[in-house]
Amino acid sequence: MARTKEFDQEAILNKAVDLFWYKGYNASSMQDVVDALGLSRSSIYDTFGDKRKLYIAALERYRAQAAGGLIDMVNQSKNTMASLEEIFKMLVHDSFTDKLPKGCFMVNSTVELAPHDEEIDKIVHENMQDIENAFFQLIVKGQESGEISKDKNPRAVARFLFNTISGLRVAAKSGVKKDIYNDIVSVALEGIK
Repeated sequence: MARTKEFDQEAILNKAVDLFWYKGYNASSMQDVVDALGLSRSSIYDTFGDKRKLYIAALERYRAQAAGGLIDMVNQSKNTMASLEEIFKMLVHDSFTDKLPKGCFMVNSTVELAPHDEEIDKIVHENMQDIENAFFQLIVKGQESGEISKDKNPRAVARFLFNTISGLRVAAKSGVKKDIYNDIVSVALEGIK
């Protein structure tokens, strides 16, 4: 008779997100995975397959939570500039409250694995496109309300915002000081009006 799984897969995936987000894929040994998840190797293999499949499940979980939350916020926006300020405020908060600087799991995956792994490349590019599209819609709303000049190309501004956020997440991982971070945010917000 097969044993029933006696653990919460969502909680385990959250632990996997934390491990891979901080250490990356290549620096995480299978023993690191076992230790972080608190499961035996056989339970991990039975539930998730191999380390790569667990990584992909963790990356998809992160995408659903992080990008999904950002997209929801953008879609519910009533005021473009206030929403952008709130997004950057949350980004600064998240970047400076972590005990260990992790940057962005998606950006980290883009750099570490996407150039060599088609499945991960597809995930990170779909994520990029989803966020870019959400920003595009937000910029168009801002142009319609008069908050953002109609002289600006909304697709280009959306790409600029995505790239600025990605760069800030890399800077956070490298330990940049908060005043530098705030300068970048200030210039970015002023530049899109």
